[in-house]
Amino acid sequence: MGARILIVEDDSDISQMLNELLTGAGYETVQAFSGTEALFCVERQIPQAVILDLMLPGMKGEEVLCNIKEMCPKVRIIVSSARDDVRTRVSLLRAGADDYVVKPFDTEELLARLEAVLRRGGENGEGQERIHKTEALEYKNIRIYPEKLLVQVAGQEVSLTKREYLILELLMRHPGKVFTRSNIYESVWNEEFLGEENAVNVHISNIRQKLAKICAEETYIQTVWGIGFKMK
Repeated sequence: MGARILIVEDDSDISQMLNELLTGAGYETVQAFSGTEALFCVERQIPQAVILDLMLPGMKGEEVLCNIKEMCPKVRIIVSSARDDVRTRVSLLRAGADDYVVKPFDTEELLARLEAVLRRGGENGEGQERIHKTEALEYKNIRIYPEKLLVQVAGQEVSLTKREYLILELLMRHPGKVFTRSNIYESVWNEEFLGEENAVNVHISNIRQKLAKICAEETYIQTVWGIGFKMK
């Protein structure tokens, strides 16, 4: 399998087209449909390159670009946008983009540009490094170990399902940040959010109950009414 490419595109048709194009060319692909989901994917497993749409729901593409480059400077990023003005292109290249393609783009040109940015990396995607440590995440008396999918509260192990774990990890990586139900669903289920509020609510409730069994007096996840959830 070739280099791992993260596709960040909220249009499901374009995302699927890119997915088929890249897998057909021998690449391994991961799809994200929002900026929040894209950052979560990078946290979970660093890609060798990213094809990044600028017009994303919630977090803007420019912000996603800066965040990825801050976390993993060696990741190659190709920005994809309908905007074709010189000022925009120059601004994005200065912000860290490795290349820029204008929609609608030619698929053969996109593949050639992807090959070029990977070659410029000199490593074909190997040896990527994160700036921040990933050994353990801590919040209050919760500690999680991403490599082991292990959760401890006050030193006691908590058994969570995979999705419960991913929700808790997402919230703990950004303490104080409010995540909408759409943010959480798209990041954890890796699917487009279609009003599946109950699925998120049930998983949040399960997490709370399991944490409360060990430390009932502490509140970890706060509901922000009308918006979503955050670590309290």
